Formats: sequence, structure tokens, C-alpha cells
Amino acid sequence: MKHNEMLAMILAGGRGSRLKDLTKKVAKPAVSFGGKYRIVDFPLSNCVNSGISVVGVLTQYESVLLNSYVAGGAHWGLNTRDSGVYVLPPREKADENLNVYRGTADAISQNIDFIDNYDPEYLLILSGDHIYKMNYDDMLNFHKEKKAEATIAVIGVPMKEASRFGIMNTDENGKIIEFEEKPAHPKSNLASMGIYIFNWKTLRRILIADMKDPESHHDFGKDIIPALLDEGKTLAAYQFKGYWKDVGTIDSLWEANMDLLDDRSGLNLSDTWKIYTADASELPQYIGEKANIDEAYMTQGCIVEGDVRHSVLFTGTEVKEGAKVTDTVLMPNATVGEGAVVTRALVAGGVTIGKGAVVGSADSENILLVARNVKGEE
Repeated sequence: MKHNEMLAMILAGGRGSRLKDLTKKVAKPAVSFGGKYRIVDFPLSNCVNSGISVVGVLTQYESVLLNSYVAGGAHWGLNTRDSGVYVLPPREKADENLNVYRGTADAISQNIDFIDNYDPEYLLILSGDHIYKMNYDDMLNFHKEKKAEATIAVIGVPMKEASRFGIMNTDENGKIIEFEEKPAHPKSNLASMGIYIFNWKTLRRILIADMKDPESHHDFGKDIIPALLDEGKTLAAYQFKGYWKDVGTIDSLWEANMDLLDDRSGLNLSDTWKIYTADASELPQYIGEKANIDEAYMTQGCIVEGDVRHSVLFTGTEVKEGAKVTDTVLMPNATVGEGAVVTRALVAGGVTIGKGAVVGSADSENILLVARNVKGEE
């Protein structure tokens, strides 16, 4: 059903510096993923599939491509009279001469007027750089059942990795009793997914107070959630059981793409929970007679004449005769020249690896990002 009672806001303004050259000129949510998608397609599609008709996308750094991509919402069917995707850049502050969001909470605070215009009962806040499929309607029902002021989606992580996350400590009924930001000695393994549902009136009051606090980081994890806990408000932890990955590093982005090759990963882009995207074209795909393909994930528009093993090929990629591509992600329109060998790498869109070049290594601990053309044999 359509949700007039809940409005969604996607935080899509992070620098994405850990993705190195991939985000030098492109905002992290606009980075390509899974053959023909962009990362932001996932939260936007989740909203559509969950019946949410109005979505604000809060952009900031290197946002030109992202702004044009999401504007209008046509790719996700959010372009009707009663729906829409709205790009919300930071407002310039005359007293500080700044044009940035100071933190995740400040991003929402700067757009209180936009939210008030729709007068929602609930506000859904999402990150724009995670790969997952979630029914937010189920989370809202849980929020109502728990009579919570705020509900935070959590996912179980290995205890040895819990210190990397914001951790929610709960009682036996799933009520959050404590929040710890990257604790050295975590008490639980329930990691925040950066997905929140708030009762809007309560959050609005807390945000206005936070805006006036000179000591605040203006951050949900550091300031808003602790403030609600200090007030004794009911905060509930919604445990998510499906696939979820923060693709904020080269290694994690590569891993998430590789999960498309593993039926056990839980990441399936062809099931009934559809992920919508601008790239809906059915381009011809060419497989040469000498091609040798094993365990590859390929979209339409690929040309393969060489060997491709356990790799992900995006739209418009080309692997020429005699080339060998193993454990590699080739982003849109990347080309691997004749006789070239590419191993355990993530090749950025439009990059050409020259004839006979050798890139990456099977023994490498980290994934190699190839963001510039590689010269081959003369």
C-alpha cells in the first residue's frame, strides 16, 4: 500500500573517500554496482517496493551526476502526481558561508520545512551507500507494535568485528537500553544499519534542540539517539535477517559484486523484489567462438572473446581475444586488450587495459583498483 504516513529521506552526501578514484568526481551513491545498477538504486527501489511514494535525497559532495540521475524519479516510478524523488542539497548559511551538511542529523534539520510540507507521522531515514533489499513496511509495523518513538534496524555481525560498528545493546524484549559507537569491548553484536524510523513530532523537537547546541556533532549516532535514550523514550531494535553490505571500501565493493556469483550469499537481483535502474536497455551480447567463460556474472552489452573466470562484467565491457580475467570486476565500458591478464582487480568504468598488460595478482591481500588506462605492448 502507499504510505502517506511515512516519508523517506536518503542520506547521500558522504565524500566516499575510501573508494579512492571511484568517487573523485562521482558521489558514492552514484557508483556503479552489479552490472547495470548504481548503489542508490537499492534504497530507492526498496522505498518503491515498500509503498513509499515521497523520497528526499540529500546530496552534497560531487553530486552533479547523482542529482541528474535521481531527479524526477522516473526510473523507479516515482514521477506521478502523488509521488516524487526530491534532490535536497545543503543550504548556504550566511553566517558561516558554508554550503555543507554538518552531520547526518543536520542534513535532516536543514530540511524540516520540506518534511513539514508533507506532515508525515513517521520519518524513515536511510543511507545511500548500502546494498540490501528490505521491506520498510514490515519495519514500520514492528515500530508500531513496539509503540516506539524510534526504531533502528540492526544486523548481527561477528563479535570480533563488532567494534567497527555502532552497537545496540537491548533487553530481552528488543528494547534498546544503550548505544555504543565503535566500542572497544562490545557487549552485543547488534550493529546499526543506519536505517531509522522516527515518530516525526518527537524527532522534530529533538532536532531543533540539537541545532542550537554548540557542542553537538549533529549526528544521529553520537547525539540524537543518546538524547532519546536520556529522555527515557522507547527505542526498538529491528533485527534484519537478509543480505546487507556497506560498500564503502574498494574491497567491500568488490566483495558485494562477487556475492552475485554465490547462491549462498543471499544477494539475488532477479527475484520478485525488483531493483529498478536507468539502464533498462537490452543491448546485444557477443560471445566469441574462442571465449571461455566460467562462473561469470554478465549483463547485456558485453563482448567476450577471451577467458573470463569468476568475474563480474558490467554493461559495455569488452574482453579481447587471448585476454584472461579472473576474480575481477569490470565496470561499465572497461576494456581488456588482447593477451592481457587481470586478476583480483576492480577496473573502473571506461578504463582500457592495453594489449599484453599484466594487472593484479592472485596472491594480493587487497583488491587492486585500476582507475586509469594501463599501457600495453607497443
